[in-house]
Amino acid sequence: MSEAGGRGAGRRPAESDPVARLMVDVPLAHLDHPFDYLVPSTLDADVAAGSRVRVRFAGRLVDAYVLERRAESEHGGSLAYIERAVGSQPVLSADTSALFRAVADRWGGSFVDVVRLGVPSRHATAEKAALDPAAPLTAANPTSIEISRYRAGAAFANAVADGRPARAVWSALPGESWPHRLAELVHVALAAGLGAIVVVPDARDLARLDAAVTEQLGSGAHVALSADLGPAERYRRWLAVRRDSVRIVIGTRAGAYAPVAGLGLLIIWDDGDDSHDEPRAPYAHTRDVLVLRSALSGAALLVGGFARTPEAQLLLSTGWAHEIVAERGAMRAASPRIVATGDDVEQSRDPAAAAARLPSLAWRTTRDALAAGRPVLVQVPRRGYVPALACVRDRTPARCPTCHGPLASVSSGAVASCRWCGRPAGNWHCPQCGGRAMRAVVVGAGRTAEELGRAFPGTTVRTSGGERVLASVEDKPDLIVATPGAEPVADCGYGAALLLDGWALLSRVGLRASVETLRRWMAAAALVRADGTVVLGADPGVAAAQALIRWDPGGFAQRELSERAELRFPPAVRMAALTGNAAGVADLLAAVDLPAGAEIIGPVAVGNDAERVLIRVARRDGAALVGALKAAAAVRSARKAPDVVRTVLDPAELL
Repeated sequence: MSEAGGRGAGRRPAESDPVARLMVDVPLAHLDHPFDYLVPSTLDADVAAGSRVRVRFAGRLVDAYVLERRAESEHGGSLAYIERAVGSQPVLSADTSALFRAVADRWGGSFVDVVRLGVPSRHATAEKAALDPAAPLTAANPTSIEISRYRAGAAFANAVADGRPARAVWSALPGESWPHRLAELVHVALAAGLGAIVVVPDARDLARLDAAVTEQLGSGAHVALSADLGPAERYRRWLAVRRDSVRIVIGTRAGAYAPVAGLGLLIIWDDGDDSHDEPRAPYAHTRDVLVLRSALSGAALLVGGFARTPEAQLLLSTGWAHEIVAERGAMRAASPRIVATGDDVEQSRDPAAAAARLPSLAWRTTRDALAAGRPVLVQVPRRGYVPALACVRDRTPARCPTCHGPLASVSSGAVASCRWCGRPAGNWHCPQCGGRAMRAVVVGAGRTAEELGRAFPGTTVRTSGGERVLASVEDKPDLIVATPGAEPVADCGYGAALLLDGWALLSRVGLRASVETLRRWMAAAALVRADGTVVLGADPGVAAAQALIRWDPGGFAQRELSERAELRFPPAVRMAALTGNAAGVADLLAAVDLPAGAEIIGPVAVGNDAERVLIRVARRDGAALVGALKAAAAVRSARKAPDVVRTVLDPAELL
């Protein structure tokens, strides 16, 4: 970077290592490489590898991150000086800098984009505050490791204790207290003097894990990082990790980038939850970030959950990871009885069972569990009262006459209104037949709670979902109606669970529909006691239903992976999705030098005058595809192409 306007006049470079190699915080593809600046002698003590600084770039003062200091520059011209240091704390470490670079290169993003994901905004007050006392960086060995009950569980724990880079996929038993199992493994790492990171989907899971780790290690031995923390508290906790005052981090998505020293263990729980999908560039999935970090750092990795994703199965099928599962006898002993309402026995008892929303089997199961004094969980795919309506005569979906949004009912007797614009639709008529009567297409949690209240008079019915999510429920004969992901934990387990409207989950359009359906069913069924019953409102012949009935997440994941390999869908291949207007997408495709064998699919319209093109290559050509797309994006960025094209590698959804 050449010096401009004589701004270096009167300054002297630092005597030792006067050149700072840094990344400017300008997220343009053609600027995603280091620049050299001079460190003035006045800032010699304040500018170190990992520091935040301010530099003048293209006539503007911008933030930058120092990668290293060097004795000389490879740049042949004169260099500009760093304007000032920002804060006293270096925010990058050698390990996190390497991780940020690797993530950017793996998903076709820029270094500073990834830094924004992993480094919280500076909070000066928190940075200047007195340091908290350092947490213990080691501990006594745990008294028990319950994951040893699983095949290969003891071997994994021993590998963590020895600092070996074991990688495993754990299928948890129904009823398993997964926060305590993860806390025990974290304890093993700390006892070996190693750091650990555990990433969970959301704040509710984080609260459960936080309690379990505190119970296992005591207060102050770890920090919890999440977006729910205020900026000051989040930065304070992050600084404690960066300063090596604590080596155990639990958190949500951004916790995967925590600058833990002596890292020896990485864990992700429930990697199929869409909360692990990063919505910001470069759109890297948390599981894949941890896989990459494990490879870079040599830390052990555990991918755990009740269900299993095809991506986790791919780690097993390639031999990169090993399976931690229970023996079939232990599985049968821990699993509740699972029965589908449409099976042959129930059909013979109740011919209307397959069509009824609450067939006799569900009614009997609920009655017996309530009589035994146990709570009953009812999982409903949608929240609200009646979130979708249609014409009674011809089933034409009811749409708002103003904005064409879907009509819904918020309570019994209420006038239907639009879910998009909120306008009432009291004068609605069917555009096909002219009829004015509407029927429910999907019944929400509110309507379900009302129906159950009438079916079981005198029973307390509680709902969990939306903005009101219950964390736990007592061991009382209550009915708990919850949407997927909002099921509260019962103190002593549920006596029964009803998984209603399975067709609504299975009929969703998307690559992950069946995988997500089984994940949601298993998450609910895992909350039921081993002597309880799960009633599944779905066709028992469907693969996801069979996997739930047999409690076979591994077999289902292998089947799904095989089907995707046959159809050439991720994760069996690598794929890029290019989304933008027609001119922008065409311009990018014209600029990219694709690897041999690349297949272009599309374009297809995706709304708002945008279109999408998919590019598919074999997994071995994934790096070449990313490199070609980054090079093409850099060319377009340098010539200031006006049409923005969003590039996502290995998109979670293709539709």
